[in-house]
Amino acid sequence: MSDPLLSVRDLKVSFPSEAGRVDAVRGVSFDLHPGKTLGIVGESGSGKSVTSLAVMGLLSESARVEGSVRLGGRELLGLSDKDMSGIRGKDVAMVFQDPLSSLTPVFPIGRQIVEAIRIHQDVSPKAAADRAIDLLRLVGIPRPETRLKAFPHEFSGGMRQRVMIAMAMANDPKLIIADEPTTALDVTIQAQILEVLKTAQAETGAAVIMITHDLGVVAGSADDVLVMYAGRAVETAPVNEAFYAPRMPYTIGLLEAIPRVDTPRGRPLVPIAGNPPLLIDLPPGCPYVARCPIAIDACREKEPDLLPVASDLGARVVAEVGEVPGQDSDLDHRAACIRAHEIADRRIGGQPVYPVPEVPENRLAAVPREERPTVLEARNLRKEFPLVRGAVLKRKVGTVHAVDGVSFDIRQGETLAIVGESGSGKTTTLLEIMNLSAPEGGDLIVGGVSTASLSKAREQRALRRDLQMVFQDPASAIDPRLTVFDIIAEPMQAIGTPKDEVDARVSELMELVGLDPAQIDRFPAAFSGGQRQRIGIARALSTNPKVVVLDEPVSALDVSIQAGVINLLDELKAKLGLSYLFVAHDLSVVRHLADRVAVMYLGAFVEHGDVDTVFDDPRHPYTQALISAIPLPDPIKERTRERVVLRGDLPSPTDQATGCRFVSRCPLHLTLDSSQQQKCREVVPELTRGSDQADHLHACHFR
Repeated sequence: MSDPLLSVRDLKVSFPSEAGRVDAVRGVSFDLHPGKTLGIVGESGSGKSVTSLAVMGLLSESARVEGSVRLGGRELLGLSDKDMSGIRGKDVAMVFQDPLSSLTPVFPIGRQIVEAIRIHQDVSPKAAADRAIDLLRLVGIPRPETRLKAFPHEFSGGMRQRVMIAMAMANDPKLIIADEPTTALDVTIQAQILEVLKTAQAETGAAVIMITHDLGVVAGSADDVLVMYAGRAVETAPVNEAFYAPRMPYTIGLLEAIPRVDTPRGRPLVPIAGNPPLLIDLPPGCPYVARCPIAIDACREKEPDLLPVASDLGARVVAEVGEVPGQDSDLDHRAACIRAHEIADRRIGGQPVYPVPEVPENRLAAVPREERPTVLEARNLRKEFPLVRGAVLKRKVGTVHAVDGVSFDIRQGETLAIVGESGSGKTTTLLEIMNLSAPEGGDLIVGGVSTASLSKAREQRALRRDLQMVFQDPASAIDPRLTVFDIIAEPMQAIGTPKDEVDARVSELMELVGLDPAQIDRFPAAFSGGQRQRIGIARALSTNPKVVVLDEPVSALDVSIQAGVINLLDELKAKLGLSYLFVAHDLSVVRHLADRVAVMYLGAFVEHGDVDTVFDDPRHPYTQALISAIPLPDPIKERTRERVVLRGDLPSPTDQATGCRFVSRCPLHLTLDSSQQQKCREVVPELTRGSDQADHLHACHFR
């Protein structure tokens, strides 16, 4: 094998703080060869991004960096900022997590790409502009000659990330670092971005470091995996061994905690208990010991070294996935665990390292759906927003059709998930429901009461106790100035619950959501993200609602914490007979949590039915594209399955549909004859039932 392009040895990064020195990176070492992809994974605070910023020389002046980072044999640590400026963008390029804050908002994107080219290449402005146009075309931006003059705010999130990748490719770098490049993107846009990154690597021949918390992304793109915990590598392995034969309990925990779209609902996830340690004055021993289910006394004596382990994928793996092909890997399989030699097939002593938790039996599951009462129903729900222009004399120039004739019902003990890309109308639907006022069109019925019949605010307040909400970001959803008691008690106080009942109910809810009632007088800042979300759930349950609306309730959480919250929601549904209206862009979570799913596109449902039926046999081309774009945490399945990659972004919701809303992006439309295509463009398809599936509806003329 050739010499490594990037060689990192014993990299250490620390920062001063009021509480003491923070050891953010504690002795990371790895090699990366040309054309290879290294996936770095771990929870927030594990040191992934700090490692990449140290390689780029982008850490603050207060950071203390030790060790060695050699690129093509040249030592980077210790170089001046001027010397590093000659390397950044030319030999090493970076794609950041948030493209909007990475692009300069006051300059057209063409000027920014041209600048990146001319800084490192002696070319004319025209040659640089031509190169910028070629780059935009390569990353899939339509009409690049025109879009070159557009500003960042005129692009969607996915398009901005494409611009960042084009800029990274501009000087044919040897190394591309992608730091969470698909976070907060829709699953369809994520698939496009990953495809563009593969194109960038193929065009430039660059090595890639992919930093992500999404193990499905790593399974589909990486050659090697480096798992970080508490500032150091705790397992390194070729991608197949990392997924099929992990030897570090932390890696196994991350894999067990992931909801999978290819697994039917019913099996609970396996959360990792506790939270990562603070990286200040770590005690002796393994930093994972407090969370490890197989820890022994020896684990607390000395931090284990990252040592080689035998490469053994195991007979069970071969039986499940077939023969696993060999790899030309940059990394040996190493694990930082004194019991790694005892672990095989995610088991130790014949028992799973992480036993599957028990979930209470849901008694309502045995009751046929049609026999359960309806707790929430929407009939032909509509919501439009006027589009106006003019600073003083405003005039209407169009209409945004945000929700266009949506109908559904939710029965007791049932979870309905609404899925779709950003801008499809999911959140507007939730807001219309939570508003509890007469909708612009159609009708909304909560617990048998039509919101159109509510004439007084007092009637709305009485009905509101039956409908509560859990928000996406627990940090911003609860008041940081209130104690946990006040946060949970506030809804009960608003409806006039007696004080002694409030006190008892708050303690009961704390125990119900898995929090210690002794912490009732603490403020939200004292809790982790997962614990704050549990506080939000307890608050939502305080009025004994019939329906809880969940707006992306786990998207802001690490996968290990996410699993515990998902299990909690399942457990509460079984214990209390709750019904959920659930909105999410992560279809893996939807597959695990929902009973029924509605797929939304440009304000209307295009498919609706039982979640297993829709996921196993999607009928609408849009649903097929959504499901095929979800990354699987399985290298062989992820790299061999058929994908439906959508081109372009959602059309404008200001356009009134004259035919199928999906026609401009539909891959099936391209395969039809001219008369069929004309029908797609001119006739709006209705939600219809398949001949053999009475409860599975889809809106497509030719499926």
